Amino acid sequence: MKKRIKVWFHSGSDSDIKEISIHKRWVFFFILVVMGAGASLTYLGYDYHRLKTISFKNNALTQTIDSYRTDIHNQREQIQAFAKNIEVLKKQVDNLSILEGKVRLIADIKISGESSGFIGIGGIPENDLDQDIPLEDRHNNLIREMHEQVSQTTLAAEQQVLNFKDLIKHLEKKKNLLASTPSIRPVDGWITSKFGYRKSPFTGQRTFHSGLDISNKTGTKIIATANGKISYAAPKAHYGNLVIIDHGYGRVTKYGHLKKVLVKPGQAVKRGDVIGLLGNTGKSTGPHVHYEVRINGVPANPLKYILN
Repeated sequence: MKKRIKVWFHSGSDSDIKEISIHKRWVFFFILVVMGAGASLTYLGYDYHRLKTISFKNNALTQTIDSYRTDIHNQREQIQAFAKNIEVLKKQVDNLSILEGKVRLIADIKISGESSGFIGIGGIPENDLDQDIPLEDRHNNLIREMHEQVSQTTLAAEQQVLNFKDLIKHLEKKKNLLASTPSIRPVDGWITSKFGYRKSPFTGQRTFHSGLDISNKTGTKIIATANGKISYAAPKAHYGNLVIIDHGYGRVTKYGHLKKVLVKPGQAVKRGDVIGLLGNTGKSTGPHVHYEVRINGVPANPLKYILN
């Protein structure tokens, strides 16, 4: 068996034919090299294609991740805005509670037994709103915390409504009490006899004077010193023509020696309404009004109930 292979080369019609003799093993070696190179190129082509596919998928994944990051960033901003709104609401409820406390202090009104007062509300930890902390790490806890904050703020606001209703009710009582408390003169004039013990102008004996005598011209208008209802309007013994006003809350005022009574029993009057005319009826030494203030049936010094 021949171990060599002859190869002839012919480059053109006029050129000589060249002969090359190559050993078979080199031919086989060359074929193996060519086949190996082909296989390598084929593998490299496949690997390149696979890398291109992976690169495309990576780009798509990167775009998806970027989109998720944008959504997470927007979500974080929305949550932060929501958290700030919660803080604003909490501050407003807290300010209302402070205002209520001031009004109660000024009006001397305590919180009633059924009202428990202001409900304390916790705050959202600053760390949960930190921009550097991945939102997904605290998302569920933060959402749950914010829901709790909303619930607590709602409860506090509802309690504050109850507290203000209670406060308004007490202020109404205070308003009615103040409106029903004698606070002005029943008539302008000169005080001729004060409240307390005095020498009786009729007997000369030391007697207790249960009211205040204010003198002026006959026919001068007498006014109610507080809101109330007429409980008596007629002559009565030494009082002469007498008007009695029941102001409620245990407060009663009397107006005696009137020339003329201008109101009727059961009639409602307000502070400043004209109820009669100054006179000299009954046991009297001259034109004046005998003015009394009684608290729970006990005579009180009218001067303490005159602010003008």
